[in-house]
Amino acid sequence: MRSYKDSNYVIAIQMSTILKGTLIFIAGLLSVFSMIGILTSLNPEFRITSNSLNQAASSVKGETLYKMLALENRSFNQILPEEDQALPSLSSMFFQVATNVSFEDPRSFLGRELPGFSIFDGDILVAGEGTDFTNMPIESVPPPEALEAENEAPLKNVGDLKETNQKGGDVMPPLSTGNKKTVLLYFTHTRESYLPYLDGVSKPDSAMHSKINVTRVGEMVKTGLEDEGIGTSINKTDVIQNLNHKGLDYWAAYQESRPLVQAAMTSNKDLLYMMDIHRDSQRRDMTTVAIGGKPYAKLAFVVGEEHPNYEQNLKLATELHKRLESHYKGISRGVIAKKGSGTNGKFNQDLSGNAMLLEFGGVDNTFEELERTAKAFTDVFAEYYWQAEKVDDSLTTPAVRQ
Repeated sequence: MRSYKDSNYVIAIQMSTILKGTLIFIAGLLSVFSMIGILTSLNPEFRITSNSLNQAASSVKGETLYKMLALENRSFNQILPEEDQALPSLSSMFFQVATNVSFEDPRSFLGRELPGFSIFDGDILVAGEGTDFTNMPIESVPPPEALEAENEAPLKNVGDLKETNQKGGDVMPPLSTGNKKTVLLYFTHTRESYLPYLDGVSKPDSAMHSKINVTRVGEMVKTGLEDEGIGTSINKTDVIQNLNHKGLDYWAAYQESRPLVQAAMTSNKDLLYMMDIHRDSQRRDMTTVAIGGKPYAKLAFVVGEEHPNYEQNLKLATELHKRLESHYKGISRGVIAKKGSGTNGKFNQDLSGNAMLLEFGGVDNTFEELERTAKAFTDVFAEYYWQAEKVDDSLTTPAVRQ
């Protein structure tokens, strides 16, 4: 028979267990509230946000997720090559997710520490000759004073520049869109200019001008396309001037150019392709190539990945890159994808699978070099265009509107 002392002992143990459980629950609850308080009191740049979680998740490759599924369903392994069936070590996966550092991308070691380093963010989807993470296109921001009319640099070396709004030849092309304008050229960063024509300007970020700029390259492209029978319209609206009038930041340029594209797509049912023409801020050694003994400005394709149908834009850019390389070896720097903080991530390409962002040359290139590149691009694009039209057997298919 259990004694009175034994019963008290059992009760004491039960009470002690209940007390410990209660204290642990209270401590856990206080810890949760303390953690929440710490996270919400941090400065905005240190808080956990949906964007930071998205960036961490994006560092986990699709192949890894597929292999994790294969752990549960072995039939998935039948698709993978035998050497790819092994799952990466959990330690390396955890390290990459926790630190957002990838040993395959040296930029990830410094990206958060160096101010402005995010302008180099991007992925090389298709590498052109000599293209790597050290010479990718730079989406630089000009200082405010470079966009003010009273500070605009005087021009130089413009006396011999020929007119760019005239057709290159009198021979009628074998194929033609007739009166239909199937290509739109426009300029989100309208005032991007070239240093050889700006007196007293040496810094790439300050290479801006309201008259001598990338719109001149657009005229070259327009002439080349029309010589190939492709009806082309050009919208030279000064987007930067509109930003200044509205008091908007330079990063809002794509927000300002977007209505231009939407209006063109609405008013012109024949529109098939939209090309946003830019110039890079990289220097001459990275943006120039000799072909047949003559210097050409290099061309780069930029694809925004922050919309669900970017693969269509990627497919078009990749095909044009390949064709350029087959005819003009070294002229294309490749196809660069951009997303995340510090960049627009769409570049109006979500409006159509046939929308492009083209970087013609860099700050040190001349219009003579740019004209050769414009001719090379329009030759290749016309080849692609008419082959696509032959397959589609129609000149009136509208651009994709999503």
